[in-house]
Amino acid sequence: MKSLFILFLSTCFINAFGFEGVALRQNQKTTFRKVKNESFKAGEKLTYKVHYGMIDAGYATLEVKKTEKKINGRELLHVVGKGKSISAFDLFFKVRDRYESYLDQDGMFPWIFIRRVYEGGIEIKQDYTFYQHKNKVATGKDKMDVPANVQDMLSAFYYARTIDFSNAKIDQVFEMSCVVDGETWPLKIKYKGEEEVKIRKGKFKCLKFAPVLQEGRIWKNEEDLSVWITNDKNKIPLLAKTKILVGSIKMELSDYEGLIAPIAKI
Repeated sequence: MKSLFILFLSTCFINAFGFEGVALRQNQKTTFRKVKNESFKAGEKLTYKVHYGMIDAGYATLEVKKTEKKINGRELLHVVGKGKSISAFDLFFKVRDRYESYLDQDGMFPWIFIRRVYEGGIEIKQDYTFYQHKNKVATGKDKMDVPANVQDMLSAFYYARTIDFSNAKIDQVFEMSCVVDGETWPLKIKYKGEEEVKIRKGKFKCLKFAPVLQEGRIWKNEEDLSVWITNDKNKIPLLAKTKILVGSIKMELSDYEGLIAPIAKI
């Protein structure tokens, strides 16, 4: 995950105005989708260790928080993803990342997205306001047209966890639209079947997924990235492996709390 706490107070100040702007302009007659969520709730926190080859490189957390913020009375969840390289790895590639999304509790789509990324000397700051009732996103520079119920980089992860995979067929593709760096991308994942996966935390029953490849993206074939999620109501990403230009990166679950259901540990 990605971001930085630089200018955090000013970010909060700016977003206070962002919420007000959405609320004032929202069409009261708009009918939004309703998504059944039985996979996560406020209080959930997932912790991951990130490995570069055989080396421990950093850690990441995903957390669901309560928030008093509302948009025209609609309840929200505040989801936060953070990533940080360990001090020994900072000499090679320093990472200080933070993502935030204010997620519609009923519709599972975002209203506000905040990205603060510092990776190897590259810094990115993004603040997106989603006008879901108008199918538009304000990126700071302009407003872009987007499909209905479009996701941001973080909310896409949580929406995917609400999808019912119980009757999924091998190689079946699941798709959603996602805004990434000011562009809309069709994010597609392919179901690859059930597997048992062993990590340091233990052995778990999982469902395996691979990306559907898109021209110009980083992976050359499906084997370059694999993701395993727990085969239970939580649908937690347990393990992710990806090949890069030099070596490979692995991210595995190291701790969890506040789950909505028992985890599929063997």
